[in-house]
Amino acid sequence: MQDKPQEGRFLENLGVMETIESDNIVRWDGVRLYMECDVYHNGQLVHSKYRRNISKPVAQHLLSLLQDVIRTN
Repeated sequence: MQDKPQEGRFLENLGVMETIESDNIVRWDGVRLYMECDVYHNGQLVHSKYRRNISKPVAQHLLSLLQDVIRTN
């Protein structure tokens, strides 16, 4: 089994390496688009199913894709 390289970002103010795992599924709660993520500090789970907002440009692109699908059906 190969070791995965450590990916993430170093949070200098906390002195920890933060990594995030997500299933990459965009969700809608009726108000906002988000993805659920598990957040780890130095390999230890600190937030489970943390809701990370989708950026406006990504949301706009998803909207245009959905509009294209609707037009073609």
